[in-house]
Amino acid sequence: MSPTVANSPIHQFTNSLRSPHGRLLDLRRPQVMGILNLTPDSFFAGSRVASEKDLLLRAEAMLRAGAAVLDLGAYSTRPGADDISEAEETRRLLPAVAAVRKEFPQAFLSADTFRAGVAEAAVQAGADLVNDVGGGTLDADMFATVGRLRVPYVLMHLRGTPQTMSKLTHYEDDLVLTLLRYFRDGLAALRTLGVTDVLLDPGFGFAKTAAQSHELLRRLPELQALGLPVLAALSRKKMVYGPLGLGPETALNGTTALHMVALQGGVKLLRAHDVAEAHQTIQLFANTFPMAE
Repeated sequence: MSPTVANSPIHQFTNSLRSPHGRLLDLRRPQVMGILNLTPDSFFAGSRVASEKDLLLRAEAMLRAGAAVLDLGAYSTRPGADDISEAEETRRLLPAVAAVRKEFPQAFLSADTFRAGVAEAAVQAGADLVNDVGGGTLDADMFATVGRLRVPYVLMHLRGTPQTMSKLTHYEDDLVLTLLRYFRDGLAALRTLGVTDVLLDPGFGFAKTAAQSHELLRRLPELQALGLPVLAALSRKKMVYGPLGLGPETALNGTTALHMVALQGGVKLLRAHDVAEAHQTIQLFANTFPMAE
């Protein structure tokens, strides 16, 4: 590992993330982020929300099942998904954030968007976290926006766009070293803007083949060099169902197996479609490997 990566001074994590609205996300132990898709074309049909009533019922079920965060997204980032306008993304997302916030005032809400304008509007509507699949690369205003809002931020690794990423899977250098440098540079930029509450997402399946995603999963402990919590978003993805010859609808068991591997690699937040099963995995992990408070 490059010394300039390993010795990077950008580590201020203190076991919890503070929302600009005053809510806290405690990450002393791993937690679950429940996925609420507001798109009509998400890769897993079972995750799509069709109405406000459906949204609130799913949100309640996830919270009861143990979700510490609800992640609301209105732009499909599956490989080859159609691009939609910022206006359309906003139209889908903001009423949903407002509705969930009104119904569940104590819930910790995440806005899954790579657009700074959408992120700002979502935070104003009650979102506590910005989950940016672009890691600041798809909107030059994102870092400054989250810095001004003082909102916790998920910095994800991506190359290209959701429309082009599947063609950008060749890496000249070691994959994990490439990610460490990417995160180091992003964190340095965020720190200059006052952003300290950051989670890292290696971007499973984003500009990475299934084999590369499995390599990342195996090498997750190496990301601990940056001293920040890691989010794993691998639920029902191709890296799970592809090697098994299945589809997203039958990938729950495989997802659970890889969630355990991710937890053993030090992950603090599992982004999952199936909250109860992910929460049970964390409970069993905690019983098997007791963690200091």
